[in-house]
Amino acid sequence: MKRFDLRHLKSDFYGRMSELMNKDVAKDEVAIFLFEVGDFSPVQKSADIVKESGWTLMNSLKFNEVDWTIVVKK
Repeated sequence: MKRFDLRHLKSDFYGRMSELMNKDVAKDEVAIFLFEVGDFSPVQKSADIVKESGWTLMNSLKFNEVDWTIVVKK
C-alpha cells in the first residue's frame, strides 16, 4: 500500500494521480490519494478517472473540512 499527498496540486491533481498509478503502483497494489476537495467536483472526476482506467475504487471519504481521500486498487 502506498500513500500519496496531492493536496499541493489543488484541483489539478488528476494527471499526477494517473501517472503515479501507472508508474509507482504495482498490479493488485492499493494506493491512497489525499487531495483538496473544494466544490466536490474533484470527487466525481477522480472516481471517473479510476473507472475509465480499469482500476477499482475501494473507498472515498472526507478526511477533514477541505481534504478528501480515495483508496484505489490497481
